[in-house]
Amino acid sequence: MRKIKSFFGITAWLVAIMLLALACNDSMDINKVYAFDLVCMPIQKKIVQGEVAEIRCRIIKEGDYRDTRYFIRYFQPDGVGELRLDNGTVLLPNDLYPLDKETFRIYYISHCTDQQVIDVYIEDNHGQVVQKTFSFQNDKVEDETEDDNDNL
Repeated sequence: MRKIKSFFGITAWLVAIMLLALACNDSMDINKVYAFDLVCMPIQKKIVQGEVAEIRCRIIKEGDYRDTRYFIRYFQPDGVGELRLDNGTVLLPNDLYPLDKETFRIYYISHCTDQQVIDVYIEDNHGQVVQKTFSFQNDKVEDETEDDNDNL
């Protein structure tokens, strides 16, 4: 009986060692690239020349890989204006700037009286890109002194 227990004990150990050896694999499947999106709070639709519009943004990720870095760039197909990050950095069109945080604000300053459109692109260091378009209509401010002179 003792030999049978010893035989089954050794067999169990050998099976366990074989299972562990076969279960080990050098090619671990680690996901480094996760999809993401840019979520923004609602923004104003009308703007006057010289006015600042605040755009509150947040990067929403499906997963987290600590070495992922995010960047921002923009292009302005209509109108003239300036885009700044919340740290004061003035963005130049089509230049790529690093984002230090995933929740941030950008400020658009209008420099014209026309319709204005900006396309904001958020990219990661894995080549994924998310694009959002913001549009502002000119909100003309009538000069009250001109209206008063017309009534004289």
